Amino acid sequence: MAQQGSGGNVLAAICSFFIPGLGQLVQGRILPAILFFVFASIFWGLSWLIFPIAFALLTHLWAIIDAARYTSRYDS
Repeated sequence: MAQQGSGGNVLAAICSFFIPGLGQLVQGRILPAILFFVFASIFWGLSWLIFPIAFALLTHLWAIIDAARYTSRYDS
């Protein structure tokens, strides 16, 4: 990926907007993609029972921001 704010990061953030973790998957980061998807799914699924919906919203927003701000350590 290119630097922060690049077109790739914007695309990744848009992907994460629809499905948490999809943006990280587009960037090639498998473990964060799985973790964001699993935790956001759990929070969204249980938000009406146990967790406040705020946890689900925060996790989803975190996935979007993480995808948008990602910079590879291999980029100069």
